[in-house]
Formats: sequence, C-alpha cells, structure tokens
Amino acid sequence: MHSSRRNFLKTAALFAAASALPLPRLWAQSAGRFTALRRNVGIYTNSGGTIGWMVNRDATVVVDSQFPENAADCLKGLTERREAQVDALFNTHHHGDHTGGNAAINARKIVAHKGVPDLQRAAGNPRGEVVTATAVFENTWSENYGDERVTARHLYDAHTSADSIVHFEKANVAHMGDLVFNRVYPFIDQASGASVRGWIRTLETAAADFDADTLYVFGHGQPSFGMTGSKEDVLHFRDFLSALYATAERGVKAGRSKEEVTSLMTLPGFEDYVSFGPRLSLAANLGVAYDEAAGQ
Repeated sequence: MHSSRRNFLKTAALFAAASALPLPRLWAQSAGRFTALRRNVGIYTNSGGTIGWMVNRDATVVVDSQFPENAADCLKGLTERREAQVDALFNTHHHGDHTGGNAAINARKIVAHKGVPDLQRAAGNPRGEVVTATAVFENTWSENYGDERVTARHLYDAHTSADSIVHFEKANVAHMGDLVFNRVYPFIDQASGASVRGWIRTLETAAADFDADTLYVFGHGQPSFGMTGSKEDVLHFRDFLSALYATAERGVKAGRSKEEVTSLMTLPGFEDYVSFGPRLSLAANLGVAYDEAAGQ
C-alpha cells in the first residue's frame, strides 16, 4: 500500500477513535486546548509542558500539571466529564512547567521517580506552593485505573536524573515528558544530573520497548510538528542528540576550546530545529555535551 494511503488510513482511524469519546462540554470555554487521542486518553496544551489525561467511568489520571492557572483550567474541563477527584497525578520530572500546578490538581496521589521531590524542592516554585509526590518509585510503577493500566518507568539519566515515561498501556499512549523536544533545541539540565549519552540510551530503549502503533506525547515542540508523534519522531530526536554529542566529542579530541565548539550556528541535518530561549539553544546544548565529552 502506498505510504500516503497508509498515513491517511491511520489518521482517519485516530480521529474516528477520538470522536467516540464523550468530550467535556467546558472544553470550548477553556483557555487551553484539549485534544482527544485514543481510548479516553488525550492531551491539554497551554503554556508549559504538555499535560496528559485519562478519564474513564471509574478513574481520572493526569500527567504533569504545567502552572497553577493552567492546571485549574485543565481540571475544570476534565471534571465536567466525571465529577470526581483526580485519582493520580504523575510528574514526569521536577521542572516547574510540569509540576507548578500540582496543588491545583489536588490529586489523591502524586506519583514520581524518587529523585523528583528533592530536585523540585531545590528548584522552588515562584508561581505558588511546592507540592511534591506522595508515592515514589526507583525503576517502575504500575497500577490499574478503571479499565486502563498506567505504568511509569525510569530508564537512565537523560533530560534530568529523574525522568519517567508514563504509558497508558491499553490506549498505547506513552507520555515522554521532556524526554522529547519535537524539533526544538532541548533544555539539558546539567545541574540536575542530565546526561546526553544517557538520554540517547533512554530514547533508543523507548523506541525498542514500545511497538509500531505506540503514540508518543512530547513535552514541547514546534506547533507545526505537533505534541504527539511516532517512533520515527523519537528516533529523529535521538539522532539529533547523537549528532550533538559526536560534534562536541570531535571538538574535545581535536583540542578545540568550548567557545569554538559552541560557536556552531546549525547542526548539519537538523536545520529545522528552533530555539525557545538561551537555555534551549544549540550553543547551550553543545556546551553541556562538550563538558560531558571532556569528563567535566
């Protein structure tokens, strides 16, 4: 079958599945954007990292919380569909644009990797109260919520030292948090234990462990590329990080200074990547990769 035909059929199937969901009436009044994905799972986008959600007859689950005002807006839309407290909030990592709205979500339980609370407290929350996880795990957390099973998994040091992938198993939707920046130069949080090589391993494992039908949710991305994608998008970002590290490592081995290496304006093959600020720039990325390649 021709590839364009396959893509059309796949897209049509996704929209058909999404249209079967009983969508909240308040969505049209929301300041953010709700997008249904599969089997009662969807995303909410506004400012900050993409929020994931799952609402079925028996449970409500949220992944990440952006900022207080965004979290309140998201919660308003979700609870119109099911009048109940959020059963679980998963934090994919500690950054404020993913945990700043934890208090507003007011979940029965907040789940995160064991390293998240300390990193979160150290970073603080300039927009409100610091609310940390009430249940932590080292490698894997798995639990049933209604007819959906949710598994959170930590692999290697990557964007930080405490990232998790949250997988809605029956829907086959994997929320990557900030493990994927879709065609955007990422923030590599060196102070929080980030590792470019560990990040590459994490993405390779995520691509290998999930199947070809898995739909991935990304923490950030260019609007034209979207906040969801396929295994190919995950591996494209892996390729960017691999090229980034290889460039820095060549510079270190050639005796080039950090200033020389970070002066590169574009990374060949990844000219479509954009910067969302000084910390999310090619120069900042190369600087972290240089330090790691130099053993600093």
